[in-house]
Amino acid sequence: MTKLEMPIADNTLPNPAEKPASAGTALSIGGVSHCYGARRALDNVSFTVAPASFTALLGLNGAGKSTLFSLITRLFRVQTGRIGIFGHDIGRAPGEALRRMGVVFQPRTLDLDLSVAQNLLYHAALQGIDRHEARLRAGEVLSRIGLADRSGSKVRDLSGGQMRRLEIARALLHRPRLLLLDEATVGLDVKARADILGHVRQLVSEQGIGALWATHLFDEIVCSDDVVVLHQGRILACGQVSRIVADAEARDLHSAFARLTETAAGSAGAAP
Repeated sequence: MTKLEMPIADNTLPNPAEKPASAGTALSIGGVSHCYGARRALDNVSFTVAPASFTALLGLNGAGKSTLFSLITRLFRVQTGRIGIFGHDIGRAPGEALRRMGVVFQPRTLDLDLSVAQNLLYHAALQGIDRHEARLRAGEVLSRIGLADRSGSKVRDLSGGQMRRLEIARALLHRPRLLLLDEATVGLDVKARADILGHVRQLVSEQGIGALWATHLFDEIVCSDDVVVLHQGRILACGQVSRIVADAEARDLHSAFARLTETAAGSAGAAP
């Protein structure tokens, strides 16, 4: 049976000089770097995600988005820097931090041979939710995402978009205040992509959830969104779309991204 394991705490000692993340900030990334041997995948990455906000983490494949998600969820140990979730440092208090967060990873992690409801109940058990409460919550989230009528269906009989919606429902079972989604629409058709994106935006506006949406698709981002531009492990720009476009003296986000990455490539080439 496939299951999503939550990583256990390590014995890394935090730097006592570091300031704690603000409890009013959904996600705080401060000076995070990560290396795979000699290759630096992330280089001094810093940004925040506010509660009740939609933040797009924009970067091409290989930019470091999945590495960053692995650090936030403690699949990888933080080598340098710090990560906080609603004021709880991921190194000092991993349990308190992780229980405030729901995650939808890019690879599918559902058990295809179980029903929709069974997948949710199994995950609820892993989260320590008793069976009666789990059934109530499963019914709530399935109604919210429009899958109440598929509760008894095998997951393998769902469409790709329905599977993604089920993974979002599963991530919401323990009622997190921060939702991370790593390339959640990969492999879906245009309508399914729009449905998933619309559902996440609705969660932000109606339930006050903070969302970090990792993507390489420009059409998934709107002008009012906050955007973090990640390229080759470095943050090139951070802020609302309109500001990033204006600062880059570009006509839209796509052309702003092109200018930012070209400038970064030129700077790297000129470095001694």
